[in-house]
Amino acid sequence: MADWEDRDRSGADIETEMNQRLGQIPGATIRARMVGAFQGGGDGASIVLLGSTYETLAPVADAVVDRLRQSPNFQRPRSNYEPTSPRVLVDIDRERAAALGVSVQAIGRTLEATMGQRRVNTITDRGEEYYVYIQAAREERSNIDDLSNKFVRSDRTGELVPLSTLVSTRTVGDASERRRMNRQAAITISASIAGDYAIGDAMVELNAIAQQAIGDAPITVDYTGAARQYREASGAILFAFGFALLIVFLVLAAQFESFVHPLVIMLSVPLAVMGGLFGLFLFGETLNIYSQIGLIILIALAAKNGILIVEFANQLRDEGRSVRDAILDASDLRLRPVLMTSIATIVGVVPLMIGHGAGSESRATIGVVIFFGLLVATMLTLFVVPVFYDLLARYTKSPDATAKEIESFEHKDAHARPAE
Repeated sequence: MADWEDRDRSGADIETEMNQRLGQIPGATIRARMVGAFQGGGDGASIVLLGSTYETLAPVADAVVDRLRQSPNFQRPRSNYEPTSPRVLVDIDRERAAALGVSVQAIGRTLEATMGQRRVNTITDRGEEYYVYIQAAREERSNIDDLSNKFVRSDRTGELVPLSTLVSTRTVGDASERRRMNRQAAITISASIAGDYAIGDAMVELNAIAQQAIGDAPITVDYTGAARQYREASGAILFAFGFALLIVFLVLAAQFESFVHPLVIMLSVPLAVMGGLFGLFLFGETLNIYSQIGLIILIALAAKNGILIVEFANQLRDEGRSVRDAILDASDLRLRPVLMTSIATIVGVVPLMIGHGAGSESRATIGVVIFFGLLVATMLTLFVVPVFYDLLARYTKSPDATAKEIESFEHKDAHARPAE
């Protein structure tokens, strides 16, 4: 492929075109997959149908695959359950094997070692372990007639007995594998996602198609591969976001010795989140793992502006100012520090937004969220925080009010004592 700077198409577009071309090759199943940032998740979107029997799952799976073929957002949908796949079944003549002194276990191991493969040992070399497999040469196991050249030793006489005299083969149409999940029959339906269609939107559409095909049938839905990883990561991010909010609130509550002042400060966080979401909409980005990390970063950045205003307002209240006069003066005097710190942060994330090269898409998403989130939060915090401080702070005392009352009481008590 051409260098990153010389490309005029995204990796998703190239992957889509390759899958379209590879799908036209007869007699082969070839898929192109662009490796994502998180390894091991698989490719595309996949969903698992769970039920009691494969006979009840198969018609539903076929219906889902047919509907996916009609959607422009999916490419090459497939099911891992193929009941008509050719299989060779080996039947053992147990009476003849017993008469010749050959055990069923010996026949099974011979078939495994010659027609398949069998691990027989492990070799350790310079700290590395290597498995040793026994297997017949490819030309001696590529045809079912090759069984006539295989022998098994009799436990009674020690002579070699032709394997073809003890077994018979027949070809049937059946599923090559019968997978299970959660102790239920499972059929996995997978499809490649076309273009830059978000996996979250793909999973919503796939789930809707599956539910329509299931209807009232006793079939449940589960996820695997990238879909399961996406759902688990989304749940973890939501927990991290909520936990970060709680930690920041508790730290501020300990610092200000009040639950009202942290509440006023945390009102700037929803403003920052709305700004970040607006930036994602403006740039056509999705709410992915990178943008969610950016939203978590906004919690601290947005709360910073409120802390500067509320802390200075509390100091003015300690000097005897009223609540309204304190917040008005604090908003006026702390305007420059708020703008300086916010502008410095906003300008600092501009290289993330306009940068190019490998991995620039993920960095740009974080930059967009922080840029617009902090921009909106800064503009609105200068109005929202003073308003709510004026409404709520009047029900609280200034941080040094108790200390001043104690000091005043001691002063009065000292003057009330008679001179000795």
